[in-house]
Amino acid sequence: MLKIDTHAHILPRDWPNLAARYGDDRFPVMTHTDGRHRIYKDSRFFREVWDSAFDPQTRIDDYARFGVDVQVISTVPVLFSYWAPGHQALELHRHLNEHMAGICRDHPRHYAGIGTVPLQAPQLAVRELERCIDELGLQGVQIGSHCGDWNLDAPELFPFFEAAADLGAAVLVHPWDMMGMASMPKYWMPWLVGMPAEQSRAACCLVFGGVLERLPKLRVMLAHGGGSFPYTIGRIEHGFRMRPDLVATDNPRNPREYLKRFYFDSCVHDDQALRYLLDVTGARQVMLGTDYPFPLGEQAPGSGIEALGLDEADRARLFHGTALEWLGLPRHRFVPDPIPKEPA
Repeated sequence: MLKIDTHAHILPRDWPNLAARYGDDRFPVMTHTDGRHRIYKDSRFFREVWDSAFDPQTRIDDYARFGVDVQVISTVPVLFSYWAPGHQALELHRHLNEHMAGICRDHPRHYAGIGTVPLQAPQLAVRELERCIDELGLQGVQIGSHCGDWNLDAPELFPFFEAAADLGAAVLVHPWDMMGMASMPKYWMPWLVGMPAEQSRAACCLVFGGVLERLPKLRVMLAHGGGSFPYTIGRIEHGFRMRPDLVATDNPRNPREYLKRFYFDSCVHDDQALRYLLDVTGARQVMLGTDYPFPLGEQAPGSGIEALGLDEADRARLFHGTALEWLGLPRHRFVPDPIPKEPA
């Protein structure tokens, strides 16, 4: 069974120190001391990572223990840097995309890549998206759940989504800069409460703002199982019906219908939640995703899907069929075609 993890973050071991170059400590930097790898941001410790965050072979070996063959790699959202001037962020994004493309070239059976773009500068974002697809051979881009004061329905961002649809690029929406960072920092609440809410925020903006309606070929995946969006669709639909004057101002279509337009990863950490996600979306919209290699990720990749006892057709869809459709890739990209037997 071919298994593709569509939600796997990766870093270069090093990247340009833009904090020093531009005198802005908001840019993350990586240090390597005493065998430990630490990321600093705003002149403060942000996160420690391990070899699995950047060493391609370590990751391949780690995944092999769980029978997972392919990682769709994307950057870590802290590097989005949407607050920065577009040309400064682009410098970082180009480095990340080239690093990712190199890994995919060196390990074509084990990696596919989802790049990153400076969304705060839509024209630059479109050009870098085109470079990702046409020059670097990546399959799409990862974006944040919002960009500064822009939600994903902002008119300024529509040309980016239009370009992604025209290019056939897969789009991965990942929560970042979570709501509640200032007001509820205790108990890891931005990650436990804000992160699911960010995904619902992004989904509702793409739906209510008519982005998906206007771009029927746009392929969007919502990481972390879509956050709270699938699980509160009843409330969202009820609001749409009861107060169309507030909700249906830009798109008159029922939001429940878009559960069949989004793709979702399986990273929900609860068997019943995953069963519910499959019930409301169908297996054709769900795919393996783990948030590797971080603590909030699925620690045994693929175990959530395996626990459901699905038939082989549904397992195949969740483990690779949906992912290949979202990425726009053929199965033989990762599994060689069998050599035909010589005639007797």
